[in-house]
Amino acid sequence: MVRGGQTRVFLDGKKQENLTPCACTASHGETPIPVYCGLTTATFGSAAQSMSTATTATVEELPSSQSRDGTRHILSFVYFTFICYLSIGLPLAVLPPYVHLRMGYSAMLAGLVISIQYIATLASRPWAGRISDRAGAKVSVLWGMGACTASGAMLVVAALVHLVPWLSFSALIASRLVLGVGESLGSTGSTLWGITSAGQESTAKVISYNGISTYGAMALGAPLGVILDNQWGLSSIGLLTILVGAISLALAWRKPPVPVVHGVHLPFSHVLGRVAPHGMGLALGGVCYSVLATFITLFYASRHWNGAALCLTAFGVGFIVARLLFIQTINRFGGFPVAMVCLTVESLGLLLLWQAHSPWMAIAGAAMGGFGFSLVFPAIGVEAVKRVPENNRGTALGVYTAFADVSFFLTGPIAGAVIGAFGYASVFLFALISVLAALGIVIVLRQVQSETTESL
Repeated sequence: MVRGGQTRVFLDGKKQENLTPCACTASHGETPIPVYCGLTTATFGSAAQSMSTATTATVEELPSSQSRDGTRHILSFVYFTFICYLSIGLPLAVLPPYVHLRMGYSAMLAGLVISIQYIATLASRPWAGRISDRAGAKVSVLWGMGACTASGAMLVVAALVHLVPWLSFSALIASRLVLGVGESLGSTGSTLWGITSAGQESTAKVISYNGISTYGAMALGAPLGVILDNQWGLSSIGLLTILVGAISLALAWRKPPVPVVHGVHLPFSHVLGRVAPHGMGLALGGVCYSVLATFITLFYASRHWNGAALCLTAFGVGFIVARLLFIQTINRFGGFPVAMVCLTVESLGLLLLWQAHSPWMAIAGAAMGGFGFSLVFPAIGVEAVKRVPENNRGTALGVYTAFADVSFFLTGPIAGAVIGAFGYASVFLFALISVLAALGIVIVLRQVQSETTESL
């Protein structure tokens, strides 16, 4: 950081001397600040330029490594992911019955209101990654929080014009599309912001806490949305979304940016090619959660059992416990070895679910599945981002996460076809085969990595 005319810059804890200011300056408030050669930020299009001027043009002194990788410091960034998924969770259990029962539209359109958000998320992931890489992670988060706030405003509009069903439905679709884009921008930006601020050695820790924020926000948002809808109607959900989104936008604006890493940006097709094998492992490993969340209620009903929700609770508890207890194992043993162990545990959980003869056996299988799946995302993700230069890691994270979106989107219809042909229990065999395929991919990737390392 430049102080009192000294030419000393601290960047990621490293000191550099003899930097001279260029003739140009960057405006920060009313005080012009010199922009030092080699440290100016790249911008992504004219839209990003105006916002990134105040958020990424200066290089600020980062805290020491002892404090940068602390839990509180990391949580200050993954908080924005929590807000994204809280905004998603609040209307999740409300919109299908609102569209189908109150508005009188078909069940297919009720399902479309939910699924179209995932389509928007999937389509915008690469774009969110490029913005994070080129304009800065802070810019991506600011846009994401703004989009979440706008989606809440559109929910309020949908509630106000409910007497005109087609107009209300159109507002709901617009709200979901904007929210999908906001999820991409907010979650990708906050992850990269946290990694860059805390240091590359904290990549696994940031991704792990990011996952806890995701599932925790969804778990909190869904029942809270139902309570709000029952008490004050759909507009109250929109108003709460506006409130938390606007507060988060202000908090993000006040946080210091991290330097944008310069260099040649790889074409998107090259990033996709390097990350795709890791993404396939993630997509197949995530089938366990997708089938459990979608079909466990029907599976329990087919066996005349009660308490299907306990399976989802057991999965969530296992997921969070594993992340809290074993969050450091990825740095200690490496991403691929941890992923191999986790996928093996997840497979055993699915085996229990497939062969379950009692509710308690199914609950044990769900808990084991959640425990195993917990570290799959960060473990494989750590290895995925290593495959690209540092200035392309936002794009890599966006592409990698998109494979999870594909898994959630495609698993439902494929697993439904399996159930139609072979019965409800077969869906867990389908998930087991998928997870074993993911394990095979990870083993091959580790072998290739070992051979590459030996050749060097």
